[in-house]
Amino acid sequence: MPSAPNLTGPFYAAYKAANSSFGANTFRCAEETADELLKTATTSDNPGMLLGRVQSGKTRTFISILALAFDNDFDIAIVLSKNSRALIEQTAKRLNNEFKMFIDDGELEVYDIMHAPESFGAFELASKLLFVAKKQSDNLRRLIDLFSNSAIASKRTIIVDDEADNASIGYAKKSGLIEARKIALQISKLRSAILSSSFLQVTATPYSLYLQPTEVEVANVMTFKPTRPAFTKLVPVSADYVGGETYFGESARSETDTLESLIHHTVDHREFERLKKPDARSFKLDDVLTAKAIEGYRTALVNFIVGGCIQRLNGVKAGGKPKKLRYSFLLHSEAGKKAHDWQEKLTKSIVCKLEAAAKVNGADFVSLVTQAHTDFSRSLSLASQPIPTLDEVLIAVAGALRNQQDITITKVNSDDDVASLLDSIGQLKLRSPLNVFLGGQVLDRGVTLAGLLGFYYGRRPNKFQQDTVLQHSRMYGYRRTDLAVTRFYTSKAIRFAMKQMEEFDSSLRAAIDAGGDRAVQFIRKAEDGSIVPCSPNKILVATTQTLGPYKRILPIGFQTGYRTGAHGIGKIIEDIDSQIVDLCGFDSAAPKLVPVGTALHLLRQIEPTMDFAADDAPPFDWDGARAALAHLSQQHPKPAERGNVLLWAARDRNSARLASESSHATYIETPDSEKTEGQLAKQFAINHPILFLLRQNGSDAPDKGWRGTPFYWPVIRAQAQTPTAIYTAETID
Repeated sequence: MPSAPNLTGPFYAAYKAANSSFGANTFRCAEETADELLKTATTSDNPGMLLGRVQSGKTRTFISILALAFDNDFDIAIVLSKNSRALIEQTAKRLNNEFKMFIDDGELEVYDIMHAPESFGAFELASKLLFVAKKQSDNLRRLIDLFSNSAIASKRTIIVDDEADNASIGYAKKSGLIEARKIALQISKLRSAILSSSFLQVTATPYSLYLQPTEVEVANVMTFKPTRPAFTKLVPVSADYVGGETYFGESARSETDTLESLIHHTVDHREFERLKKPDARSFKLDDVLTAKAIEGYRTALVNFIVGGCIQRLNGVKAGGKPKKLRYSFLLHSEAGKKAHDWQEKLTKSIVCKLEAAAKVNGADFVSLVTQAHTDFSRSLSLASQPIPTLDEVLIAVAGALRNQQDITITKVNSDDDVASLLDSIGQLKLRSPLNVFLGGQVLDRGVTLAGLLGFYYGRRPNKFQQDTVLQHSRMYGYRRTDLAVTRFYTSKAIRFAMKQMEEFDSSLRAAIDAGGDRAVQFIRKAEDGSIVPCSPNKILVATTQTLGPYKRILPIGFQTGYRTGAHGIGKIIEDIDSQIVDLCGFDSAAPKLVPVGTALHLLRQIEPTMDFAADDAPPFDWDGARAALAHLSQQHPKPAERGNVLLWAARDRNSARLASESSHATYIETPDSEKTEGQLAKQFAINHPILFLLRQNGSDAPDKGWRGTPFYWPVIRAQAQTPTAIYTAETID
């Protein structure tokens, strides 16, 4: 086995020369990954990891690795794909296309495992073989049967598990027991059948891979070995990449206009129900251009048409070919086919009504296009891009509406639909200048929408799963040139959840980049309810949040209870008042140190005084907040000082519940101020966390929005000297 990869062999040298547009960083990543595979024993328990971002070029990177592997003593490659007929066909087509030069020369054969011979002779085994298989029972059984033959099992093999977090994780809870999943068992059996192999996982959502046990007893099999990465390589991204940082980073949360903040349009969460099925009580199809009930979706659709026309106008002026200037829009709010049928009818009605208004230059048409033009003018100006005149845009939009073939509306709600629409590189075909796609779960992993200018996202699961939601983020990718006319439409609650996910994702990647998952602390809730630090192998479900220096944790979007009545909060607040007087007083010059148990007790008292009934209020994890505070209290460098929290309280505060109309937020998110609480934290919260209890007057005045009763608004701030930590309340013991 060579100690370093051969970079001048016939496969890699030819492949690299044929794909010079990939860039040096892609090939450098491939070479570093191959080097790790050659020098690291990637066992079935500890495979290598190629970690990319959603739509960042993972496939081209692992194909480069395969070319390099064929020059370094690997004879066979297996690519495991998501269980989707459309995507397995896409993967096979792409591999055949990428390796065509070697296939034509007889040096390589590519097979879909379900159409491969049952055995191979010596002549065939003298060439390189590449098998593509779905992570599906029949596919994996064919692979296992094939490698039961000693002649092929003895060949050195590289296994690439694409979308490795999908179906590859080996266990789930069932009736209180942990059971190994069938697909994971088959993958484990396949790995055991091959005498000499290297295993590479590829994913953009690694949470279930990093946050799973290294050892776990399962109820339905004698031995089972989960997989956790032995090493991780990050797929490089260029400045053209648009991802979570663009959508949910600091610039996206700016109170003043930035290119990133202007991406966001807030949708009333009640509108999602109106896109699920017809409801004549909410609006009628005749009123689609004016009905308030669907204002968010109408705005999204009109903005897309206007934005696409602006890009086409600017593209033609810059010398682009009109037939190549094609753009797309995605509506993803429901999984059911009946909902997609209704969405198709609604979308066609909006386009039809808009077309009729355009023919007579009607007020509705002019008003809607003008609003969109004004919106895009702000972001085009920030991006220093040309702004076509309103008259130019009105003419272009009217022309697109008149020519019905310029706007295509397509439902995509099955694997068959995706298969018929994908091109050879996995992108949905854009049949016209402006393409509207209405779809659900099938439009996630591996499916790319070129020229995506608008994404209306309304999926509302009972529990947001980090990997699922990020894989829905089809708006990520190399889209920088279209960013000024790109818009994202969702509710405040969904955006808040996605912002939390981006924060966790960035922290985990930064930790990996700094030296693997050992660079980040993990904490969990133990069986007895206590909070203890742990390694990632104790975390079963990645319902996580992230901690770092001065990280703020606080509830937002809630309403208070009433002062009196069966569930009145008045007596609770009076009790807390008394405790505060004894513990630290109000508006003191400095916080007081109290046992963490005292702080946790205060938080438990405050919890029932808040009501999170509003569907659009971001959920608040009280258990997680208490877990975080308990963890932070144990981070003092001196053991004798651990287990304490700084406590500071204020009274006569008058924060409002709702943010101003000009704000990008719906709810007030800063009951604390940098001038007061921020400075106290910086001065005192060095090695201890601080809990601020801000007693609000709770005015029911229209500009305040409460219920006329005082309440406490808690804000936890991490101390300056705290390592990055990821915590969860859901674990395996």
